[in-house]
Amino acid sequence: MMQSQHNAWLHAVATMIVCATGLAFQISRIEWCLIALSMVAVWTAEAFNTALECLTDLASPDHHPLAGKAKDVAAGAVLIAAIGAALVGGIVFIPYFQEMVIG
Repeated sequence: MMQSQHNAWLHAVATMIVCATGLAFQISRIEWCLIALSMVAVWTAEAFNTALECLTDLASPDHHPLAGKAKDVAAGAVLIAAIGAALVGGIVFIPYFQEMVIG
């Protein structure tokens, strides 16, 4: 997946940034659980999306409208997972950033 999917690299960078931020802010155990579940959801969606794209290309090497729809839906699932992870990240990290800025 890392070799063929550009977005997987973006997820990897985001994962490293989120983990470093969590360590820096010393987030709680339950917050780590929420962050970990969110990251796993995004990585799982990306893996399924990659697998579906590979299978779709194998089954339908020529362009077919249904093959395109299947790929779009799978990519949409990754987007939904990423938006959910961003919401969880905001809920967890915004109070820490506010405390850092406000004092």
